[in-house]
Amino acid sequence: MLPTKNMTPHVPITPSEIIEQTHEAFELGITIAHMHARDEDGAPTHRSSVYQLIFEGLKKHCPELILCASSSGRNWSDFERRSEVIELKPDMCSLTLSSLNFARQASTNSPEMIVKLAEKMNDFGVVPELECFDIGMINYGNYLIDKGILKGPYYWNVLFGNIAGLQADFLQMGTALRMIPSGHHVSLAGLGSAQLPVNAAAIAMGYGVRIGMEDNIWWDNGRTKHATNSELVQRIHDLLQIHQKRHMTSSEFRSMGFENRKISEV
Repeated sequence: MLPTKNMTPHVPITPSEIIEQTHEAFELGITIAHMHARDEDGAPTHRSSVYQLIFEGLKKHCPELILCASSSGRNWSDFERRSEVIELKPDMCSLTLSSLNFARQASTNSPEMIVKLAEKMNDFGVVPELECFDIGMINYGNYLIDKGILKGPYYWNVLFGNIAGLQADFLQMGTALRMIPSGHHVSLAGLGSAQLPVNAAAIAMGYGVRIGMEDNIWWDNGRTKHATNSELVQRIHDLLQIHQKRHMTSSEFRSMGFENRKISEV
């Protein structure tokens, strides 16, 4: 939602750019595409008409790819706009499990908003992508599971390195991971300079990896080179090869129930 062309020329803005870069990443090997749509001026948008163009292009070029949309509360706070994309029935949609502060911006997620978004995802067969930036979010996710509001299968995205959240050290990573029930699927992400260390730790431990320019626009910690999404994906595959592991294909992930449940029933 944040990178602009002024920050890095490699950020995809238009639907065609997003489709092209996602297709390139899919050819290299990814399981899920977590996407944000942009308006003509490059600003983030909630409009389902823009997401529809992206989804149609990706279903044409990457029919097996798991599509995950954003319901972020950074730029708009009302339920109608945040939940509009759910009606397109993507396979998954992000669900941030509490309010939080970023370095220069807040993301507001009230308990009522979280429950309403989760219930609408249930209604449209969309699997929630459980985004957690601190321990309290994981605890709240477990609470919603116990209440039956969140229904399986469960996919957690735990993000480290935000100034007001979990930090990228082994103590905090281990604490967070121990709170997630056994058998759930987990991916780890690192923001900024934390991206590569968290990626490497996730691969070493056998967890999923979230990678991309949403979290870090730089290739190196010295910030001498802007990264591309394809370069970041390729580096993950290099690390996978070193650790003698492989990525899970989208088809394998679908077979575990991580696809839109309403579409799969048709």
